[in-house]
Amino acid sequence: MPKRILLIGPTGQVGWELLCCVQSYGQVFAVGRNPTEQPSQAYLDLADPDSIRSVIQEVKPDIILNAAAYTAVDKAETDTQQAEIINAVAPGILAEEAKALNSLLVHYSTDYVFDGLQQHAYQETDTVNPCSVYGKTKLAGEQAIQAVGGNYLILRTAWVYGMRGSNFLLTIRRLAQEREQLKIVSDQIGTPTWSRMIAEATVQILAQLNSPLSQVDTESIAGIYHLTCTGKASWYEFARAIVAQLDKQPEVLPITTAEYPTPAKRPAFSLLSNNKLATTFGLTLPNWEYALELCLAQITTAYH
Repeated sequence: MPKRILLIGPTGQVGWELLCCVQSYGQVFAVGRNPTEQPSQAYLDLADPDSIRSVIQEVKPDIILNAAAYTAVDKAETDTQQAEIINAVAPGILAEEAKALNSLLVHYSTDYVFDGLQQHAYQETDTVNPCSVYGKTKLAGEQAIQAVGGNYLILRTAWVYGMRGSNFLLTIRRLAQEREQLKIVSDQIGTPTWSRMIAEATVQILAQLNSPLSQVDTESIAGIYHLTCTGKASWYEFARAIVAQLDKQPEVLPITTAEYPTPAKRPAFSLLSNNKLATTFGLTLPNWEYALELCLAQITTAYH
């Protein structure tokens, strides 16, 4: 019997790619924040606990994919209450409902749970110390899920970009058309990760967990996993790689974080180790530069 899958946030960067990837895996119920976001029988607002509970109890999913979050990092510094409700409180409610149904909850988190003071790739067991409201609320969401327990996967990713929504890739492409020179921060290090790679890896994990041939012990896999592309880059290097593929190529200049102050503090180094993911599921995402080439090829095809 096909799995019943509840996908929360189908219009976001990761959610849109999940909607495309997971269709062949089961019966998908995609619920947006309001009825106009996604044609579906129901809508789910993570800021409304009653909405969360009623939809889950109606759909009775085998798998819940939570691809929705409050992701406006700088705005969260002043819109603290809303960020906390969506990122910290809602995941706990999702976990409670998933546990009651014996369902699997897949929740996405972020490299911003770390302070960036480390100089080698962060393991899942390393000390968390978020330095922004966004990071703190995302960490609280992780902790809420862990406190409930049950079957869950928390997938921490980083520097997510794609062909939809608001992200660094689309911003650089737009600015490149408008300006002759771009000044980009060069002293923050991480791994750009294409949203499609996150979605495809998620579906591969689901397939493994539900395969009769699986060697994965489903009783012991609950926990946190880092899920990013491989390699590392600064925002400056990421921007240069994007611009190099454009017809119009403005000059790209490196600047420091101090020269580009933002309301929210970002971790200076947030490289994530994917060893646990590789050991548990045998999955390794491609190098970020190769993934970017694939993504840009998709954009080129879409525009021509």
